[in-house]
Amino acid sequence: MAEHATEKDNSIIGNLRIHPVAAHGADELHSFDEMLLSRRNRLAELLSAGGELDRYFPVLSVLAPVMTQSEGEITYPGDPMCLYGALSVAVHRSVTDAGPLDAAQHYNDLSPQWTRFPSKEYRLTAVSDGYRPYTGTPNTDQTVFDPRIWDEQARVRWIRLLRQVQPRVVLISAVSPAHRYALEIATLVRTEVPRAFVILGGRHADETIITAGTTITQRSSSPLAVMADGRAPHVIDAVVTGEAYYTLDVLMRALALSMDLIQPWVDTSAVPSLLRYLLAKETPPGRSTILVATGGARTVTGGFSADGGDSGSGNTHEVQRTIHAFPFDGPQVDLAALPSPYEAFAIRSRFPIFTDPATGGIQRTAHFMTSNSCPYQCNFCSESSLLNRLNRFKSDAARRGVERVCEYVNYGAEALFFDDSIFWSGRYADITDFCTELYKISQDGWYSLAEQYRRFLDDEEDIKRLERLQWGAQLTVDTLVSLHSAEESSAVLGLMKQAGCSYVYIGIESMATQVMDGIHKNLRRKADRPWGQKVREAVSLVKSHGLRVGTSVLFGLDGETRETIDETIEGVGRLIDERLIDLASPNILTYHPATPITRRHDMHDKLDYHSPHVANRKPYTYFEEAFPGVVSVALTEVDIWHIHEETGRRWGSIRNDTSARDESELAW
Repeated sequence: MAEHATEKDNSIIGNLRIHPVAAHGADELHSFDEMLLSRRNRLAELLSAGGELDRYFPVLSVLAPVMTQSEGEITYPGDPMCLYGALSVAVHRSVTDAGPLDAAQHYNDLSPQWTRFPSKEYRLTAVSDGYRPYTGTPNTDQTVFDPRIWDEQARVRWIRLLRQVQPRVVLISAVSPAHRYALEIATLVRTEVPRAFVILGGRHADETIITAGTTITQRSSSPLAVMADGRAPHVIDAVVTGEAYYTLDVLMRALALSMDLIQPWVDTSAVPSLLRYLLAKETPPGRSTILVATGGARTVTGGFSADGGDSGSGNTHEVQRTIHAFPFDGPQVDLAALPSPYEAFAIRSRFPIFTDPATGGIQRTAHFMTSNSCPYQCNFCSESSLLNRLNRFKSDAARRGVERVCEYVNYGAEALFFDDSIFWSGRYADITDFCTELYKISQDGWYSLAEQYRRFLDDEEDIKRLERLQWGAQLTVDTLVSLHSAEESSAVLGLMKQAGCSYVYIGIESMATQVMDGIHKNLRRKADRPWGQKVREAVSLVKSHGLRVGTSVLFGLDGETRETIDETIEGVGRLIDERLIDLASPNILTYHPATPITRRHDMHDKLDYHSPHVANRKPYTYFEEAFPGVVSVALTEVDIWHIHEETGRRWGSIRNDTSARDESELAW
């Protein structure tokens, strides 16, 4: 189905049934509460009888990678923060509930096997490799599978892990370029552990399943659409979209309640009714939708062999399933009020832009987000507020931000990179408050620190890491030289430098005015101040404060020609010659399903992010997310080869290209 929308509450149209969050009667809720109490009492009896029974069921979480080979990879993606953030509330509550059954507050009886956070020793010895050893009683970090590249070795490791763990629930996070691999990962789950319940979330689901009130539209490349019309096997049991922090916790509690106490496997048919009761008792913060599939035989023919070879088609055979959708719009999320994404997971990123001044070693780098989307509305960007409600640190923002810095330092962070599309959403008042407070505590001794900071800093090594901490952030040309005066921006950059900032990343996109005029960037434009001049002013301002400058360049936007490609390559080259840029990353426009440029280029119903055997190849593998069939129609393959070769020639070693690096240096 190309698109599927419904406008009627509680109706069935096709196989999609909408369940708006609604209040239940007192008698119904009383019966639900009695059921909860009965289950808890019964489990307490079973546990007191001894034996091998416990109340924890194994769970695995996966970040689906976007790469099939390491050659030519030019990015430093680092830790899977989308997955860590989505899991933060559910894992925090599960660990809090671990222990005596009568003390559990969120997970009534059975609970995910998230029972303990990593120790400090474990965190400080975690290596950059995404693979974790899984033990009989794993800490929360060890329940993550992060292959980073989807190849034969990753398949073999995943199959062996499934056989070892026998997970009851598998959670997969995927952006669009990773979606085909997410489906293959889920197919292997269905083959090896047929009764496991598979949940898919991430940016691809967010962009292809659109909720507006009780209207749900599925784009042609949505996970549910490609399974419904046979383009992909039925291997996903639930999809979570939107702001999933609290949503995922509710779904995990419903899954736990659906399980038999002695043989804990999810009873899929019971999940929708349990969700209705849980959502009637509480409306989670955030704007989100849970979609659960029921009906049909959950079996797979074929699959993949343990040695990584394809042993069959991997197709499922089942009758049409009913999709139960639970859309809701709760209170807006304050990111500062969430458990930190690293509370449950070790910092594994190693960004080559941050090195130890004494040894030259690459530093352990934590990701940090104070906002989840960009306030600007560039038509090519999936991070735009056009597609995502802007959530940020709100209550006591600066001090809560500094508190989290101290937490990450305690976890072993030697450097930080702020993943905000624009540092603190470009709010200079917040940047000023944050940098002032961070600089102050870096100069204070341990005994002078406020308790909210001191409680995270255990020993002298933590204090040393705080004092030496360096970090980087993203700003825009418009923020620096269009929306603020040079004096205002200079003052803010000075405070950032004083507080430990050593690197600023800026999206240039193009040096051609005719390209920039069509993407909703280049604000407050004037004929006598072209975009290229504004770029020069911005990078010069940053460099004047002794900060390194990284830049992103995007080829394939509206108006792109071979002439504008060469104009951009040469324009960036001149800035490199003048030592105004330290790192330049060439990128190819890749279509995200929900961005305006995708529809403008008539690609919204043509994107193939699901076919399992579409091989990636050069020159696409030289660029992040680039893949045949989903890159800009403004570029030919000859153009892409030209961009790769000419940026390498003109930009030299300043071009961000890790293909020549030792693989141990890569951030993922």
